[in-house]
Amino acid sequence: MAAKSIGFIGTGIMGKPMARNLLKAGYTLRVHNRTKAKAEDLLSQGAVWAATAAEAAAASDVVITCVTDTPDVEAVLLGENGVIQKARPGLICVDMSTISPAATIEMGRLLAAKGITLVDAPISGGEIGAIEGKLSIMMGGPKDAIEEVRPIMMAMGRTVTHCGPLGSGQMTKLANQVMVIHTIMSIAEGLAFAEKAGLDLQTTLEVTSAGAAGSHSLKALGPKIIAGDLKPAFMVDLQQKDLRLVLEYAEKINQPLPGVALAKQLLAVLQAKGRGKDGTQALIDVIRSLATGS
Repeated sequence: MAAKSIGFIGTGIMGKPMARNLLKAGYTLRVHNRTKAKAEDLLSQGAVWAATAAEAAAASDVVITCVTDTPDVEAVLLGENGVIQKARPGLICVDMSTISPAATIEMGRLLAAKGITLVDAPISGGEIGAIEGKLSIMMGGPKDAIEEVRPIMMAMGRTVTHCGPLGSGQMTKLANQVMVIHTIMSIAEGLAFAEKAGLDLQTTLEVTSAGAAGSHSLKALGPKIIAGDLKPAFMVDLQQKDLRLVLEYAEKINQPLPGVALAKQLLAVLQAKGRGKDGTQALIDVIRSLATGS
């Protein structure tokens, strides 16, 4: 049985399977989520409910957060019922959300004044990666804290990489999102082109997946596009949040990203049509519509 007691905050699409893998690894888990119903599966498997983030922190050696955006992390860590209110000195907080690098650094400073160490550890791999425990975890923070929580991370991920000081994990994740959105754009354009040209899409997918165009995203999203399956592995709304963070930080460091800006505009078309909860593969519908004007 693993020794450390873990508080886990945020049991959504990604957080729930991640927490489940920690239970499977033998960790004692206290979970908190804004909606308790989303944690019921975990409670039935042995997790203990915490009414607030502060309550989760009070009984934990490590607190993991996996929530939506920067304000959510700030509320969970620093708010009225946040981790900072009841955490014991020596607590390590591991934020696995994708949020602002600058805000991460500032939160780390405020927590450090209370003897709490913040580590940023955003993830890539989607819901399937979370379920299978094969996430790529990008970590920023003090080396000793990262090594202390590495066994915990390995229960959820296949690769755990120390990217540099606090904030480096978030910056690496944003670079990842730049590359991912271009891959999704290429898939949408390539399959829309093949479809318009009258090619068999299944054959096209098989050939391109086996060649230089092959990628994890193509293998995961290509079949969904062909089947008309727009259920999200990653929602348009969340992708747009990530691209907003990318462009904000790109402006801060004076690095133009014209392709990201274009992709964000195209995804905004889906949001304007009330399709923000669709998977990012729905981008192909925007590309298709450019040919019809609809």
